[in-house]
Amino acid sequence: MNLYFSFIIPVFNRPDEIKELLDSLSKQSYPKDYEIVIIEDGSDISSQEVVSEFSNQLNISYYYKSNSGPGDSRNYGMKRAHGNYYLVLDSDCILPPNYLKEVENSLLKNYVDCFGGPDAAHESFSNVQKAINYSMTSFLTTGGIRGGKTSVNKFQPRSFNMGISKKAFEATNGFGKIHPGEDPDLTIRLWKAGFETKLIQEAFVYHKRRISWNKFKVQVRKFGLTRPILNSWHPETRKITFWFPSLFMLGSGLALIGALLGNWFLMFFYVIYFLLIFIDSTIKNKNIYIGLLSIYAVIVQFYGYGTGFIKSTFYIDVLKKEPEMAFPKLFFK
Repeated sequence: MNLYFSFIIPVFNRPDEIKELLDSLSKQSYPKDYEIVIIEDGSDISSQEVVSEFSNQLNISYYYKSNSGPGDSRNYGMKRAHGNYYLVLDSDCILPPNYLKEVENSLLKNYVDCFGGPDAAHESFSNVQKAINYSMTSFLTTGGIRGGKTSVNKFQPRSFNMGISKKAFEATNGFGKIHPGEDPDLTIRLWKAGFETKLIQEAFVYHKRRISWNKFKVQVRKFGLTRPILNSWHPETRKITFWFPSLFMLGSGLALIGALLGNWFLMFFYVIYFLLIFIDSTIKNKNIYIGLLSIYAVIVQFYGYGTGFIKSTFYIDVLKKEPEMAFPKLFFK
């Protein structure tokens, strides 16, 4: 099989991130040719000058377009790419040198038309970034579905590190207008069209994610708002596990009330859980402070997602409102 890869990277007001990503791409150990397509999504702070710095080292195409969201920008880039397999990345990622080699080796061994890779925390990341990365990837928080768990029944790639063939893109018309949530929506439509997905555990990226607690809270709340919308579009994907953060949030309130009334039974389980988070994160990050921050990151993640999920469930499932009318900020025109 002759694979020709095209990196598809939308960017919005983040030239510094693009510089780090392109620098990591310039250090790939992959011996074959590949292309990079940068899509400037209506930014006020242009990345064009940064991109031009790498034009002699890398095969780069740069496009500027009006703002229409990351999903549409990825589609825009894939329509203009020359490859037969697209590698979709967020601009806040850094690649290890063997990334492309690992992708090609896995696809040549067991080809699928769509794959996802995990993310990791780079040693240069701040303590907050490492704590957030732990919260988003740990088996104790998300079941490891974003961090490399291989026992998931059907792996749902995430667009910060995702590959999709030209054939699959053309069959599904790519990403939708919702954001976040455009990546699981595309994955489900790919499954319905008969395409297979998989995790390439070795094809990881260093994903910076949000660099402040407030930005992280906003992000995970949007994840919670989006899930009931996806459930309404694809009812067969509903799972009780989507309720866990909301139940965790409600249970913590009951545990606190119980403790105030002298009943520590429920609170005991929360203490044990957070102790496990602290120990696991401390060991993995080799840093006690990051272990403590990880507890806070988990609280922010569960409360943000849980409140968003409950609100969206009420609007979508109870009030029967149209998603775009109920939550217009989640959709691009």
